[in-house]
Amino acid sequence: MQINIKATNIELTPRIKDYVQEKMDMLEKYLGDIKVIQADFEVAITTRHHVKGEIYRAEANIELPRELLRVEKTEKDLFKAIDKVKDHLKISIKKYKEKRIDARKR
Repeated sequence: MQINIKATNIELTPRIKDYVQEKMDMLEKYLGDIKVIQADFEVAITTRHHVKGEIYRAEANIELPRELLRVEKTEKDLFKAIDKVKDHLKISIKKYKEKRIDARKR
């Protein structure tokens, strides 16, 4: 899957880029034959003035035929936020496929 990765207020290191690509590639098995029109992923530091450290945000937008799947998560650890986005996207993809199957049966 071709993904556009954007970093806001944070440096996009090869480690982060590879991690995002790896997690998003895991979703391809759930997509099956569904064509992804566009996939965008953004990682960011939300604010720099938290007392207990930085808060990271990960957001994914996957455009599918007649649907846009969007998931955004915030965590104290960037990689944990990326994992949560992947997990919730998996659920969203399954719901999307169920709706497609139900629409065909009607």
